[in-house]
Amino acid sequence: MGTKYNFAIFALIAIAAILYTYFFHLKQPDRLPIYQPYQLNPALVDPTLLHEKDHRILDFTLINQLGDTVSLSDLSGQTLIVDFFFTRCKTICPLLTSNLSLIHDKLPPGVHILSHSVTPQADSASVLLDYANSYDADSSKWWFLTGDKTQIYNLARKSYFACLDDGDGGYQDFVHTENVILIDIDGRLRGFYDGTLEKEISQLYYDLQRLLEETPKKK
Repeated sequence: MGTKYNFAIFALIAIAAILYTYFFHLKQPDRLPIYQPYQLNPALVDPTLLHEKDHRILDFTLINQLGDTVSLSDLSGQTLIVDFFFTRCKTICPLLTSNLSLIHDKLPPGVHILSHSVTPQADSASVLLDYANSYDADSSKWWFLTGDKTQIYNLARKSYFACLDDGDGGYQDFVHTENVILIDIDGRLRGFYDGTLEKEISQLYYDLQRLLEETPKKK
């Protein structure tokens, strides 16, 4: 009797442990990776940054579609979705922007899209506003940014690693990339996606939910 009783207790404890582990893992999805420059394609990374161990995105001073001068400090505590485009593009940019607009309405508070113009000399704030309005973009969730070309290209190459590290941001230089980057509230790289593919944007949205689950809630 005692042996059977002990066996039953042991079996119940084992089952309880299995159920706890199963449901605990359901509620605790794997954390998204934190990407460092040395983990990326070396062609995307400036040689001086290859051995950086705690990469954070760079500060900036740019102008959004409302004509406001904005910087990284204006996005403190925000999770960011970042891309690069230009309004006259007829190839990948319309696809990229359209795909981002699919998740734009579903973004919770505390998430912001930053779309940087790679032809800032042509994309003034008023041009960007017209472009943003054509996608029904809400400026409280989505900024289209213009400003100094050298700064924007430096952000693409040394902050977000969105394109090949080959150019100086000068007159002849040109960035054209489908990459979309997910950034956490601490300015760390958490995901890279092909913005021209709906399935990749769906993955981005799924990863965003995972990232928000691990983000400390404000008290």
